[in-house]
Formats: sequence, structure tokens, C-alpha cells
Amino acid sequence: MRFTEDLKARVSKAQKKIVLPETNSRRVLKAAERVLADGFAKIVLVGKLEQIKKDAAKFQIDLTGVEVVDPETYYRMDELCAYFAKRREKKGMTLEKAREIMLNNYTFFAAGLVALGEADGCVSGAATTSAEVIRAGLQVIGPRPGNKTVSSAFILLTNTPQYGDNGILVLGDCGVIPNPTSEQLADIACICVERARRTVQILNPKVAFLSYSTKGSGAGESVDNVRHAVEILKERNVDFDFDGELQADAALVPEVGEHKAPGSKVAGHANVLIFPNLDAANIGYKMVQRFANATALGPLVQGLDKPILDLSRGCSSEDVADVVAVCCSDAITADLYKKERAQPVSYTHLRAHET
Repeated sequence: MRFTEDLKARVSKAQKKIVLPETNSRRVLKAAERVLADGFAKIVLVGKLEQIKKDAAKFQIDLTGVEVVDPETYYRMDELCAYFAKRREKKGMTLEKAREIMLNNYTFFAAGLVALGEADGCVSGAATTSAEVIRAGLQVIGPRPGNKTVSSAFILLTNTPQYGDNGILVLGDCGVIPNPTSEQLADIACICVERARRTVQILNPKVAFLSYSTKGSGAGESVDNVRHAVEILKERNVDFDFDGELQADAALVPEVGEHKAPGSKVAGHANVLIFPNLDAANIGYKMVQRFANATALGPLVQGLDKPILDLSRGCSSEDVADVVAVCCSDAITADLYKKERAQPVSYTHLRAHET
């Protein structure tokens, strides 16, 4: 698809190093081959070199140029275990337990490589549950400083250019928070807009807070929660258009939006959809993916200090390679945030705020 081709071209110059820990999956090995052939990123595989070579030969996969790291012989394992034990000491983590996890859980180990700066990001989930991938991200990496809500998004690539941004939409949260509060919904909207701008390059994000109600047509606890999220976002003075509560057709179809929510800047033109809960989000994206033959990239965990991205266990090798490209983009964004945090505040700037 045009979007993924453009994304790979954009991230190629940075040559980010991405870890793929699920080397027991043929799809993951095939994805590594795709990435190496396309040349937009460097790939690190976790596991035993001889076994990976054996599997690659069995499936006729060319892994020339790949780096393989075996946890049992990793030269910084003591440092990694000490780091992880320190991070989790309040939860009772010991050095012995940290070593056991890092030796046996390849997704946690891959997140550790990212934490130590040995890699720029990690993509896992082809054979690992989303819960496990998210735990690795939260426990080994942690949230970005200043960020309260870790969530996830899907980039939905459809064959219907009349919807979203030329057929592309960003959906959230689709994988982390089962029943988000109104405050969390507002946070999810903001970080999904960041994804829309930085990853998808949507110049004019339009956020719809979805519900079974449109502008008071229905009532209930979840409707109230969505309405409150909209009010919270109004107080934040954000730089993008948003509206809610809106039903899906009112959010996406211009004539329906005009009828159900006249005067709305978002209704009928939404390209970022915020779901009221995980049930609606997970069911919704999978139905569109299957019935409309759409491509769903994700769930893309967002809000961590460094990128640890999840996959659907129903993903193809092409999906994995595409998410590696997204991970490269997220790594570039993480670098920008790190530079911003490192910049000293000037004396002149401080005096300006004092006066």
C-alpha cells in the first residue's frame, strides 16, 4: 500500500535497529527477511543462532545481515538484570528472579535490549499475547515522562477513500485499557492525534469520540463518560478539532453527520476514532478488517518512553514488516522527545516567565 511504502522511505535514512524476539514464528522470520530486503531498518533476532539458521534454511528464508542475540551468552546480562531488579524492587523483584525472566521470556529480554540502548524498538505479539507484550513495555521501559496513560492504536488502511484521510484512520484504544475513564479517553485522543500526525502524516486530525448516542440521542453511563471526556479536552485548549458523542455513521458519513450533528467540524469527516471501551474497539476494528479486507496495523502501544509495539496474533509476515516500519517512526519520535527533555532552560526564558 502507498502509506506503508511512504513510511518505509521516510524512516529508511535513520536505519533504526528493531528487535524481533519471536524467532519460533515462521511469519516473524519471513518479516525479518522482508525488512532486510527492503533495507529500511536493521533487525535483531533473539534466540540461539544455530536454531534460527536451521529454521531459516527449512523455510528457505534469507537472513543475511541479521544480528542474533542469545540471552544465555549476552555480554550485558548482569547489567540488564540489575536494571530490571532495581525498576521492580518495590514489587519484590530480586536479581535471581530478574535473571530467570530475562533468560526465559524473550519479549522481556527484547524490551531490555531497548532499555539499555542496544536497540531502538521492539515488535512482538505474533505468538505472544497482547497482555504479555504490554507488561514487558510497562515493566521494563515504563511510560514516557509526563505521560499518565499508556494506550494503543490501530492504523486502519481501507479501500474506501471517501472515509477518514483518503481511506486511512487511526483508532484507539484498541488493546490496553478495558474501560477508560473520561480523563483517560481525553489522553487517548491526544496521543492518537500525535500518532496521526507523526506516523500517518495526517495534517488536519479530526477526532470523533464514539458512542451509541449522537448529541443526546441516547443516555447512559458510557454516554456520560464520553461527554465528560469531550469537556475535559475543551479545557485543555488542544490544537485539533474534536467532537462527541457521535455514532460511527455520524462520525464518518458526511450526509449523516450533517443531519445528526449539524454545525460540527468533525461529524462526517473524522479520521481519528476514539472508542468508549475495549469491547467496542476490538470488535469494531476486527469486523472492518475482515469484512472490508482492510489492513489493521497494531495494536500499536503508545505512551511508553521507548517503543515496544504489539501485533495481532492473526498477523501476516507483511503486517509484521509494516509494524517494524511504524516502530522505526516511533523510535524517531522517542529521540525527539529525549532531545527536548535534555535541552537546558535558558535564563532569558525563565526571566520572561517571571515577569
